[in-house]
Amino acid sequence: MRYTQSSPLADRPGLFHPQSFTLPNGMRVVLIENHRAPIVTHMIWFRVGSADDPKGRSGIAHFFEHLMFKGTQKIPAGEISRIIARNGGDDNAFTSYDYTAYYANIAVDRLPLIMELESDRMANLTLASEIVMTERDVILEERKQVVESQPMHRLQEQIQTALLPGLPYGTPIIGWREEIEKLDKTAADYFYGHWYAPNNAILIISGDITMDALRPLAEKFYGPLAPKSVPPRERASPTQPPRAQRIELKDAAVQLPLIQIAYAAPTYGTCDDRSPYALQVMNETASEGASSRLYKELVMKQKIASSVGMYYNPTALAENALALYAAPTPYSTIEDLEKALHAQIQLIIKNGFTNDEVAKSRRRLIAEAIYARDSVKNPAYLFGMALTTGQDTADVEAWPERIAAVTTAEVNAAARAVFDTPHFITGLLLPESEAA
Repeated sequence: MRYTQSSPLADRPGLFHPQSFTLPNGMRVVLIENHRAPIVTHMIWFRVGSADDPKGRSGIAHFFEHLMFKGTQKIPAGEISRIIARNGGDDNAFTSYDYTAYYANIAVDRLPLIMELESDRMANLTLASEIVMTERDVILEERKQVVESQPMHRLQEQIQTALLPGLPYGTPIIGWREEIEKLDKTAADYFYGHWYAPNNAILIISGDITMDALRPLAEKFYGPLAPKSVPPRERASPTQPPRAQRIELKDAAVQLPLIQIAYAAPTYGTCDDRSPYALQVMNETASEGASSRLYKELVMKQKIASSVGMYYNPTALAENALALYAAPTPYSTIEDLEKALHAQIQLIIKNGFTNDEVAKSRRRLIAEAIYARDSVKNPAYLFGMALTTGQDTADVEAWPERIAAVTTAEVNAAARAVFDTPHFITGLLLPESEAA
């Protein structure tokens, strides 16, 4: 069976040309056509993540992501992924603060199979107590291996908690160990019954299919699912700025020191102005690539850092982190690097960036967006993150134009608003002994 046909969207202005409709049960369906190869990416995004974990039950969103692979009344535990693999596809899932997503990449003629499997587990998951408790032990082992035995991840956890105290984003996505240990079948049943519903889900298809072919498939497999009453999503605003803190973590496994300096920053979900777009341009200008401000100054010119960068995610429903990180060279000290980082921050506050720096960053960001059209997977990720965090398809389509409109003055103002504060968290990852 083939679903490909020439697309009437090819010559229309825009980036991804998304098409969408909503099923009567409230499930949103979005299509991004890409006819370069006879494959599709099928993604189900749920508007629920670790920031929606009930108080005292952190980790339940991530825990439940694992449970979704444990079988239904028709499909035995563990068989979903094996069925997809036997049909030439691959699948997985991930949980973040604001969303949980399940994806499969497969030949377009196998798309009905994926829809049958996904719609089945959205409504008919089997949660036997022994399966739930066994998987809880798997999560505890995952936390031990991924977080507790990894110094960098332990430091990151402490920084995030200190930066956003009492807020959902200050709790690790995987959850706190003592709270994971209390999760059980009752907690899993409640979570499934309240959040996993078609009216809380977005189906995104990217690839070699048209809307005329996709709509009847979505109606057949997802249309019969009954909607549910979904709890409100709560994202409290900080009552006060974080208290400036210095966190030092020493571990024998650390071979090279690392420093992070983290600030609270606005996101799409917390402001109506253009500052998140300006901060993305600032991030590109300051830290992305060998031509960025921090790399040229600290790595190439001063030779005080072996690596340097910055991370910022604007797609969040509440205030989130913007952080700088760097590692010294074997011939410099972490103390000297920290001073140099703060000196660069002060230069940004005082003098900002130049028109030439900002113009180059805008062009690079827009080019990256254009290149994303070549991928089948990337558009599905971009639209999923946007639609689960308060944006719409029009916001994704308008992103290049909004980036192109960012001025140097806006970049410098957004940078000062974030950096010109005493309220930041410094995290140091250090070897256990100075000799190391």
